[in-house]
Amino acid sequence: MNGGQGTRPARPGDSPLAGAPVVAEVVRNGFVESVHHGIVVATAPGGSAPVAIGPVDAPVLPRSSLKPLQAVAMLRAGADLSGELLALACASHSGEDVHQEGALAILRSVGLGEEALQNTPDRPLEDDLRDRWYAEGRPPTSLAQNCSGKHAGMLAACVAAGWDTGTYRDPHHPLQQLVVETVEELTGDRVGAVTVDGCGAPALAVSTRGLARAFGRIASAVPGTPEGRVADAIRAHPRHLGGTGRDVTLLVDGVAGLIAKDGAESVYAVGLADGHGVAVKITDGAERARVVVTTAVLRRLGVGRDEARVAALLDELDARAAVRGHGEVVGGVRAAGIS
Repeated sequence: MNGGQGTRPARPGDSPLAGAPVVAEVVRNGFVESVHHGIVVATAPGGSAPVAIGPVDAPVLPRSSLKPLQAVAMLRAGADLSGELLALACASHSGEDVHQEGALAILRSVGLGEEALQNTPDRPLEDDLRDRWYAEGRPPTSLAQNCSGKHAGMLAACVAAGWDTGTYRDPHHPLQQLVVETVEELTGDRVGAVTVDGCGAPALAVSTRGLARAFGRIASAVPGTPEGRVADAIRAHPRHLGGTGRDVTLLVDGVAGLIAKDGAESVYAVGLADGHGVAVKITDGAERARVVVTTAVLRRLGVGRDEARVAALLDELDARAAVRGHGEVVGGVRAAGIS
């Protein structure tokens, strides 16, 4: 593993991401106003890649899109998680009451309290709830932060395995070593770097192709295996994965057999029940393009082709990236070079 310690500072243009092609256009009244570059890949169960755009084998940071893989490692360590609480361990939740209560329930199930959490304190991710916290003068808390479910799940895994709970974020901790092993197994990649995520836990670099491969494997896993349990929990409890009205929640809820996870800096990963995987990285980190590009790849794979309700959902998600002029919709974001 490369922890990024002692290496020379990156120079402008060093990263292979700098050469990624245009994958989305921002259109205003028919005029292309801006473009987004990115990496896009879809993998098939047999190992082929029916869609491969940009440097798909270059390491990227999937950020929170790795959470379902981390949850597989938690289960392998012995964490007693299932149903909505397992979905919450995979979540970048909105901080709604049901999310905070669920994270606390995970902790209490192993005899711990909120003070055991080491994720960065924050206010809820959901806009209205966050505004209300500010108005009421409520301080940030670890429980409200969107990764509290993952951190609670990690602590539950440590208790189950008899590992120290005070150092669970350390990259050399047995849990984090198991996470690396699990990520490498499911992606088929070697972890290219270990960095610090926004929540304080290790963030691992793998390729976009590897991320797609892992999601295809989890989505098509045998029921009852750790991978299958994670997939079933996500499908059954999409609100715990994201939150009310979130695009990832609507996508999982609306497409049978699909699992998905969004990640910071404009990453999206999807797995289909037939074993296909999809991963998208918009290289400038702008979130407005990632859903539109992802839905374009899903259409390319045939999702929604014979089901009007699913096709309408994909269109609805695309419409969220509308471009407005004087309060009216005058354009939007469209995928480029995928269909």
